Amino acid sequence: MYQLLIADDEIIERKVLYKTLQKHLGDICEIHQAENGREALAIYEEKHIQIAVLDIEMPGIDGIQAAEKIRAQDPDCCIIFLTAFDEFSYAKKAITVKALDYLLKPYQEEELLTVLDEAIRLTNLRRRDGKSASGAGKPPLLPLPAELAVISEDMIDTGQIRMIKVTEVIEEYIKSHYMQDISMQDVARVMNYSEAYFCKLFKQCFSCNFTAYLTQIRMGAAKKLLAQPTVNVKDIGEAVGYSDSNYFAKVFKRYTGFTPTEYRMEIFQS
Repeated sequence: MYQLLIADDEIIERKVLYKTLQKHLGDICEIHQAENGREALAIYEEKHIQIAVLDIEMPGIDGIQAAEKIRAQDPDCCIIFLTAFDEFSYAKKAITVKALDYLLKPYQEEELLTVLDEAIRLTNLRRRDGKSASGAGKPPLLPLPAELAVISEDMIDTGQIRMIKVTEVIEEYIKSHYMQDISMQDVARVMNYSEAYFCKLFKQCFSCNFTAYLTQIRMGAAKKLLAQPTVNVKDIGEAVGYSDSNYFAKVFKRYTGFTPTEYRMEIFQS
């Protein structure tokens, strides 16, 4: 079982979130609740939490402070922030503690579940291969394309290049590396952008967060492989970045409404 923590001082929001996660992930996650940052830290230490969903605005120790203390002890804990405040300063702080994602309330249930799917995938990968968030096992970074070598953040903001070109470069990198353990931070480094700025830029380019887009690419690739009858269904999950074939099947079904085997049968029966 994965150890998952949710921390929010608003009891109704916390209970709704708990119920949602229990419904979708209760079979593989033991879900713990905290009403503030201090309690979250106590539970983190006692239960060896692997995934933490933290509200930012909490009395006493807030979500950012709690995350900083968690990160000081564990480079691999997947941290996800929830907040009702769309402040860029919060996004920058979230990047500093290497949060997996930063979601605004009211969040879409599917958006949150997609981020948690990625957190579980990463946790499982690190558990299996001993990979660390420190960067071990990461794919080598590609050199920045020549046409973007002198592009600065200010140049994009002032409209001196076409946003479509930036979008194409990001898309190409993700499509070339989706089967590996890549993160938003990796792509930001490839393009020589600060991580906080890249987070903002990505949402402007794709109208969704990085994790949701990465999952979309992986599921699209899985569909193409399932259309090839010679490819073993059990091998497809690993081919698109999921080391646990059972968990890949769970994510695929949530995304498409079918298990991988059912999807393949639908293709060949139609």
